[in-house]
Amino acid sequence: MIRYYNCKDIDPNKIYEAFSVGFSDYIVKMEISKEDFFKLFFGPEGNDIKYSFIALDEDKPIGLILGGIKDYEGLKTIRCGALCVHPDYRGKGISHELFKLHKEAGINNNCKQMFLEVIGENHRAINFYENKGYEKVYELKYYTCKSLEKIGYKTNNGITINEIGMDNILDLGIRNVHINWQNDFDYMKKYGDVKYYGAYGNHKLIGAISINMNGRILLIWVDEEYRHRGIGKGLLSKAIKDLKLDRMSIAFPNNASLHGFVKKMDFQKEKLFQYEMYLTLD
Repeated sequence: MIRYYNCKDIDPNKIYEAFSVGFSDYIVKMEISKEDFFKLFFGPEGNDIKYSFIALDEDKPIGLILGGIKDYEGLKTIRCGALCVHPDYRGKGISHELFKLHKEAGINNNCKQMFLEVIGENHRAINFYENKGYEKVYELKYYTCKSLEKIGYKTNNGITINEIGMDNILDLGIRNVHINWQNDFDYMKKYGDVKYYGAYGNHKLIGAISINMNGRILLIWVDEEYRHRGIGKGLLSKAIKDLKLDRMSIAFPNNASLHGFVKKMDFQKEKLFQYEMYLTLD
């Protein structure tokens, strides 16, 4: 008999087993150790055991939905961090029951919206979410640059670039820009191994970059008044030199200015893309 449980009441090994088997044939290979799974998915990804649910057939893990709740862009939001079902149990309504528990968690915790990311070519999942009331709002694209030697280093006279702390970036008060869940400030705080660099002009912080030790850029920003002066390029170069990088990557949703910048820096768009989908709660 199939039963559903809150993950806080279940052996963590079963949570990992449900995740591993549910994503065993996923579009993107999801090979991850148990230690790294819990470190990532219940760390910077923002999922919480008490907002996550599992399906068991007797003692066998066959389905899982991970959930996390936080204020996101001014609204209390529940995010689906993963939804998967054992290949042998698909088409039996398990995902519907898991989603029902997920939505109830959002309603019971006074969330104003539901949110998730889904791979753009995963049409089955997209249809499932649209049937539940979700709508596509943003398209999240991924870029990689392997020709770092082309970036060079050049900024205007009077501009200096130094390592800074995350507090300096928070003080910028960046607003009116949609930042995807995996790049926002809560994610950065929990991620670890992140370096921050700031560009200063006339003793004022006018640009910043947040980047991990593998070259993944979580944030790059330049004050509107100082754009097109080589500051963004200088921030990239500083990170390349200090971290001894041989490649960089970045992902961001619907940002024409940033798209133009990474294209100019010779970043190549990956085939993979995701939709950010939202469902408004009453």
